[in-house]
Amino acid sequence: MPAPIIRAGSRAYEAHHDWGDLPSRIAYGNCHGVQVDSSGCVWVHHTVHRTSASHHSVVVFDPNGRFMRSWGGAFAGGAHGFRLVREGSEEFLYFCDVRRRIVQKTDLDGNVVLTLGYPSESPAYEVRDDRMAPSWKPTNLAVASNGDIYVADGYGSSYVVHYDRDGRYKGTFGGGRTQDAGKLNCPHGIEIDSRSGDEKVLVADRANHRLQYFGLDGAHLGFVQDVDLPCDFDVHSDGTLVVPDLAARVSLFDGENLLIGHLGQGSNDYMDRRLLGREHFRAGQFVCPHDACFDHAGNLFVVEWVEIGRVTFLRRVA
Repeated sequence: MPAPIIRAGSRAYEAHHDWGDLPSRIAYGNCHGVQVDSSGCVWVHHTVHRTSASHHSVVVFDPNGRFMRSWGGAFAGGAHGFRLVREGSEEFLYFCDVRRRIVQKTDLDGNVVLTLGYPSESPAYEVRDDRMAPSWKPTNLAVASNGDIYVADGYGSSYVVHYDRDGRYKGTFGGGRTQDAGKLNCPHGIEIDSRSGDEKVLVADRANHRLQYFGLDGAHLGFVQDVDLPCDFDVHSDGTLVVPDLAARVSLFDGENLLIGHLGQGSNDYMDRRLLGREHFRAGQFVCPHDACFDHAGNLFVVEWVEIGRVTFLRRVA
């Protein structure tokens, strides 16, 4: 059966679901992250299914989908935020583990370089005698060009916590769980957006159904609408912004943040459908997109928050 074509505006993509030659010993859990490295290899991060013989949460494929290697048993059950960052001549992986409630930086072989735990240096997370410690459950992170790290506490207290490249605390912003400008309610994803020429912090303010911009110092700058449940971001060299949206679609925005369109809009029963088998996943439609990234040719990889995991390759054809 030919791959279905899905469209957003004038753009068209062939949708190749269940991409990649996954070994039988690995059974995907919820697929929460996907990244492409400088050589074009594709990195998938998943929670690991309960039936999986392997506990490896990081799976690496070559550009054609051939399995290369896996590792990362420590992230099983907690795999969430996932980012690959080039620093000088090297590449590193950054993780948010919602089970252990930590942020971790590793090299591409999994050797730990940096670990960030509870942000007790932040006044927003100060432990006082008359209350319990504020919740901390980081969901994603972004790294600025100077190495500063911005951690989105999406499942905790809804702040963004700012560190320098060595993990020293610098500041906190967001929080509040209201719709006021500068406040955040489940900052699920985060990106450093430099398309305007200046770096800005772009946050997927998911429970507020919006995107929100901040300066690197945490000052509120503005909003982007036309999203429902935004999860994360990636930016292509042509200025296109991709936003995987948990509400069964993947959204594309141009360099001015004008909506190009929504790819693969699925049905409204996505919260029930995500628990079912693959026979209930419709070709050319998404269920619960959780992360997406471009490859070097402008094609897209999309991974989904479904119990048995799904990786889709979108080959651009127009």
